[in-house]
Amino acid sequence: MLYRELGNTGLKVSEIGLGCEGFLGKDERECDRMFSLAFERGAVGRAAAAHGVHLVLQAHLCTVWKNGQYMATRNPAEVKASFERMMQNLGTERADIGMIHYVDSEETWNKVISDGILDYAKQLKREGRIGHIGMSSHNPLVALKAVESGEIEVLMFSVNPCYDLLPGDEDVNKLF
Repeated sequence: MLYRELGNTGLKVSEIGLGCEGFLGKDERECDRMFSLAFERGAVGRAAAAHGVHLVLQAHLCTVWKNGQYMATRNPAEVKASFERMMQNLGTERADIGMIHYVDSEETWNKVISDGILDYAKQLKREGRIGHIGMSSHNPLVALKAVESGEIEVLMFSVNPCYDLLPGDEDVNKLF
């Protein structure tokens, strides 16, 4: 497995990772099976702890589960409650990265700033609850603006033809 430095964090991560939001609602046996398979393939998994492997945990900010659906939220109270629930589900007090999720328009980036979500992420970092602040986006102009702010240490950017062929200022929310 090849490892690379993640953003400007100093963290080393494998080139292949495992997204786990789809595990919510699965029983422990199914989760164990999937994590073990991921570990055997050189990615991450719950089995890693038994093998002395450190997991780099990324926890989303700005996401909630409503009516069985994974959704974005910009409501500060929902963001905070969802983060606390995620930490409880993971059985930890700390994540390596707090990822401000799905910032795909300039309006959304401005809302992340004006509604205190970025301030909340900075508070979590000061408290040691997250090690680094990240953001995910499908919009190159918004991603650039966020990185240029100096507040974002990790950028998760889509490599997806559905989005990559659009003009940089396209609001992907209009596509749904």
